[in-house]
Amino acid sequence: MTGVRVPPGISRTMGPLEWGMIGLLSVLWGGSFFFVGVAVKELSTLTIVLCRVGLAAAALWIWVALSRRPLPKRVSVWMAFVGMGVLNNVVPFTLMVWGQQTIASGLASILNATTPLFTVVVAGLFLADETWSWRKMAGVLVGLAGVAVMIGLEVLSGLSHAVAAQCAVLAGALSYALAGVFGRRFARWGVDPVITAAGQVTASTLILAPVALMSLAGAKLALPSGAVVAALLGLSLLSTAAAYVLYFTVLARAGATNLLLVTFLIPVSAILLGVIFLEERLEWAHAGGMMLIGLGLILIDGRLIARFRQKRAIRV
Repeated sequence: MTGVRVPPGISRTMGPLEWGMIGLLSVLWGGSFFFVGVAVKELSTLTIVLCRVGLAAAALWIWVALSRRPLPKRVSVWMAFVGMGVLNNVVPFTLMVWGQQTIASGLASILNATTPLFTVVVAGLFLADETWSWRKMAGVLVGLAGVAVMIGLEVLSGLSHAVAAQCAVLAGALSYALAGVFGRRFARWGVDPVITAAGQVTASTLILAPVALMSLAGAKLALPSGAVVAALLGLSLLSTAAAYVLYFTVLARAGATNLLLVTFLIPVSAILLGVIFLEERLEWAHAGGMMLIGLGLILIDGRLIARFRQKRAIRV
């Protein structure tokens, strides 16, 4: 087990500012499922992912230039951007967009809400200040039970295409958890969150570009509709560029486990957008599974339990 010390300035508790940033981040990321739900009707998986990171990278570097932020000089920082890009963009974006070609955006966002559950396990292995506890492990088990409820009994009769898509989204959530732990090093190095976000999506663009272009070789490409163009812009500028600046800011202030609690809030906005604009339906099994995931996150977070015990002690 490898321990990593807490960088100066990181707090394990979150105040109103941190919770406000997490709320805004949940809306931005929740919107990504809606934007992808629009784009997948006309574009391939790799095209969507490449546009997402490429446009976000361009926007972020313009921001860096206008604000005259200094660039890191250490080679190790730039190499870490590549690792972060793979874990936080290339792998999860590709898996989740592919999964959303089969399953509804609301269900995809609920499955994505398992990220904190994976984070507890990964952080417990690699971070000395985010160790395991019985409460956290109980939260993991309850949350994973919620995932099982959502996927359904069809898993027992063999992997259907829908189950494969659901598992792809879950694998993307695991990759996000690994990225949350890996990304802690940027706060320790004192790298500006905007620079970190720009470096990450730039590395992702350079990795994805040749693969996406090869997949499109010889294909007849039609111009996307105005709705799809708008969805790509929203996905790139709001759900990626702006969202990752917030992501690295909260990661530096509150740590990996606190940050990735945001993924439980994402389904709320994603489901509402999917129901209102994409005519999607939320099944009872999905709602029940989400409630179990919510209970798991309450156990992992521990704040509500501590407050309940405090009030009970005062009454006694």
